[in-house]
Amino acid sequence: MSNVLFDAPGPRALLRHKYIGVLTLLVVAGLLGFIIFRFIETDQFTAAKWELFTFPLVHVAIFKALLATLQAFGVAAVLSLALGLLLLIGRVSQHRWISRPTYLFIELFRAIPLLILMMIMYYGLPPLGVTFVTPFVAVVTGLTLYNGSVLAEVFRAGIESLPKGQSEAAYAIGMRKTQVMRMILLPQALRAMAPVIVSQLVVVLKDTALGFIVTYQELLYLAKFYGTQSRYDSPIIPAAIIVATIYIALCLLLAGVAKIVEVRTKRGYAKNVKVQELVNETA
Repeated sequence: MSNVLFDAPGPRALLRHKYIGVLTLLVVAGLLGFIIFRFIETDQFTAAKWELFTFPLVHVAIFKALLATLQAFGVAAVLSLALGLLLLIGRVSQHRWISRPTYLFIELFRAIPLLILMMIMYYGLPPLGVTFVTPFVAVVTGLTLYNGSVLAEVFRAGIESLPKGQSEAAYAIGMRKTQVMRMILLPQALRAMAPVIVSQLVVVLKDTALGFIVTYQELLYLAKFYGTQSRYDSPIIPAAIIVATIYIALCLLLAGVAKIVEVRTKRGYAKNVKVQELVNETA
């Protein structure tokens, strides 16, 4: 298949690719080395900078901040997926009085920066009489509106990538539109767009860090608090390294779980195809 799409590289091209790869590794290693050198030169790895993070109470506070981050991510991820599916239904509707407002809703919340959306929720609504907006509500609502709108377009792209013959065949055997969407198109679209959906969920996880702007006490809020403690030499770099490590671990864990689900889904799909082929041969 690769030979059909483009010419296979020759010996000189392969050699050039190796040189580019080695050069890239050297550049990355050089950057990492420079960063580590600057950290050492500015005493970022001294015991005084890390002493604060050896206290048990700090460990408990980091754990609570991690739970707050996961709580906001979990609720926002579920609500974003639900909102994305709901907006998808309106977006692909044949009734213009439904599809047009849905289109405007999606474009509006995709265009507003997430940080501004959270600030409007937390700082803009109380003067209008809406007093129940806590930092958690502001973070989750902002994440849901933005990422739900993005996911709606992802779902729509997945459905439109499918051959039209599938829906036409389903209509031909008497299935209704809701059945075609629920039983034929949506399962295939979700499977096809699974990597993009997972990438967007990773974005949701990382964007929970914006909650510190509205005083939501998640990991970044805690890192900023500890990083400004002058009694312990203001360890902002150690605090950032710890929080960044936790975020990277969470994102890798989420990507790993999604990869396992994707592989199992493909195996199940391949098994169903083989069973269907055997049934057809038997018939």
